[in-house]
Amino acid sequence: MTAVQPFSGGWLDDEAGPVVRPYALTGGRTRPSGQRFDLLDMVRAVRGAAQELPRLTPEQGDLLLRCQMPAPLAELAAGLDLPVGVIRVLVSDMRERGLVTMHRAQPVGLNDLKILQEVVDGLRRI
Repeated sequence: MTAVQPFSGGWLDDEAGPVVRPYALTGGRTRPSGQRFDLLDMVRAVRGAAQELPRLTPEQGDLLLRCQMPAPLAELAAGLDLPVGVIRVLVSDMRERGLVTMHRAQPVGLNDLKILQEVVDGLRRI
């Protein structure tokens, strides 16, 4: 039997890692509400959102602090060591509360012949 011991911000099981499971952080939800966003979409805290820190979960508070400057969703997930699906749900909740804004990544023109030619050339080199 392994010991469960406190660490900064939660509980840690010596063998299993964090005891709090991702679904507990999202209230059991697996999908964000509202408009879906991509891994490269930028998240930015709105001005004055830091006043809400006492009312946020620790994970939402960390997210809010990390996106004072625009940060891609994937980078936030990596920085907090949480699954992207969890970050999407947390960010969508914060967006609904008016704490963050989302900026869509500009899609790369897949019709651009130069890009397609570079892909073909790369595949031929393999």
